[in-house]
Amino acid sequence: MYQAVIIKGHVRIPPSRFSEDLYEVAEEILREQYEGIIDVDLGFIIAVTEVLEIGVGKIIPGDGATYHDVKLEVLTFDPKVNFLTQGEVVEVVDFGAFIRLGPLDGLCHVSQITDDFFSYDPRSAALVGKETGRVITEGDLVRTRIVAVSIDGGARSGKLGLTMRQPFLGKFEWIKEEIARLLESKRKAEKKKEGKDKEK
Repeated sequence: MYQAVIIKGHVRIPPSRFSEDLYEVAEEILREQYEGIIDVDLGFIIAVTEVLEIGVGKIIPGDGATYHDVKLEVLTFDPKVNFLTQGEVVEVVDFGAFIRLGPLDGLCHVSQITDDFFSYDPRSAALVGKETGRVITEGDLVRTRIVAVSIDGGARSGKLGLTMRQPFLGKFEWIKEEIARLLESKRKAEKKKEGKDKEK
């Protein structure tokens, strides 16, 4: 999901900055231009990490600035459907939990938490399972799977749909409980098999 990508672009250097170091000025302008935007192909551009090349500047009549072709390295966050993620619950509302996944928050709807029916408890600002009594609150660490991604190019935000309704997803303590149950079940099955083998 996180990756360093080399891209090509353009930078406009205003005449008032001609006396400054070209790479420093270009990096500052490119940071303002790229950081925090969403590109349909690259995902969320987190940072311009380095300006690798700056071409010879061109002057356009009527504009005293120089325009340069540039090659730069950017750090991106590119969420894809079916990716497994880990994040922190940053907000709990009556319809689900918002989970911070790097630079974006995703929504895990109440119907996607587990097979249990979850309802919102406004007193504790938590989602509580009717059958299991499991609780989701702000600050919980969870493992999720991305089920929907909506990214519009040029925007500064996107939407992620998440689920925790599958084995080994959800709060970390739930996952530990699930693993312990599976190991206990396996141990019992092996013990039962040993007993049958001794009878033969």
